Amino acid sequence: MPMRSCRVTVQDMDGVSHTVEVTAATLYEAVAQGLAAIRGNDWVAGIAQGLNAVKVSVADVRVEHEVKLMDFTKWVDRTGGSPREMSDRQRIRAILGMPVGR
Repeated sequence: MPMRSCRVTVQDMDGVSHTVEVTAATLYEAVAQGLAAIRGNDWVAGIAQGLNAVKVSVADVRVEHEVKLMDFTKWVDRTGGSPREMSDRQRIRAILGMPVGR
């Protein structure tokens, strides 16, 4: 799967938008990489879950995607699925510092 340069944007609890550049092979990997980078920043007032959206803009032919954090979290917490989906989920759980043995 080709790696793509992506711009990931999410609003913090103060309503401030934060954007980072990441390289990822899938949309959810871009969300995970972006959240991991943004959460580690002193300027971020915490990221609200639920209906908060993460905007992902892909660079080669710039296409923008938006994922509700609630949907992302459900996907990360899900078990089973195709071998590829299970492998993707394990990689993303590792990016987020979560246990990967699910």
